[in-house]
Amino acid sequence: MTTSNSVQVVLVTGMSGAGRSTATRALDDLGWHVVDNLPPMMVDQLVAYIEERPGSHKVALVADVRDQVVLVELTTAMRGLRERGIDLRVLYLEAGDESLVRRFESSRRPHPLQTQGSILEAVEAERVLIAELRASADIVIDTSDLNVHDLRRRIEDSFGDDDHIALRVTIMSFGFKYGIPVDADMVADMRFLPNPHWDERLRPKTGLDSEVSDAVISLPETKKFTSLYSEIIELIEEGYLREGKRFLTVAVGCTGGKHRSVAVAEYLATLLESNSVEVLVSHRDLGRE
Repeated sequence: MTTSNSVQVVLVTGMSGAGRSTATRALDDLGWHVVDNLPPMMVDQLVAYIEERPGSHKVALVADVRDQVVLVELTTAMRGLRERGIDLRVLYLEAGDESLVRRFESSRRPHPLQTQGSILEAVEAERVLIAELRASADIVIDTSDLNVHDLRRRIEDSFGDDDHIALRVTIMSFGFKYGIPVDADMVADMRFLPNPHWDERLRPKTGLDSEVSDAVISLPETKKFTSLYSEIIELIEEGYLREGKRFLTVAVGCTGGKHRSVAVAEYLATLLESNSVEVLVSHRDLGRE
């Protein structure tokens, strides 16, 4: 097998209405060559052209998969790139059924797979059709609760200048009562810790406030848990990189996503950064109550 390290390819795909246009505009601004709906049989030719030309060797292929034939052809093309040693990542954008239906209704545009049925039926059919792409994705971003600016930041964090970065870790706090983030690779449950919600002095504050953070992080069980968890993340780093995965999303949850999960997410990020791991922290449900 020949190996080429000169070209980086990202396949941008996922559910219709989940934000492909925003993601591709962000990639274009970052200097990636964006090619929309290129026939799969032409992927090799494009990559060969990019290899030979001067300038940026980063190409983003945007795929709107609407039938099984295209899916098979695309899967074959992606397999061929990986066999050639091309640096390929699959970015999959998704959102919940309710969010997607609402977006299509507000735009007054039909879903690409919608014929005589409802928007929801078309969304469900598409989710089944591209389930294989979802399973093979390197990066999954759930845009249900993201605005265009949030999504752009996620793309910039994931696909900016990463020549010096080994593994990128996103630590996301969340509230279990709002659901587990679907794009999480690992989930840490902080509900075993005492809940500051029951302290009237701490209840109105958040895990970003020093009083709450100190109360949560000073607990011996918090110190032990975060120390062990950071070691686990560092342990799997080599395996992730070996398998071609450079992005890891760790979801840290508590009941409401306000106190414990926020404080632990921030502290865990500090531990990882002290060991030279690139970390992005986000708080999905903070301010939702």
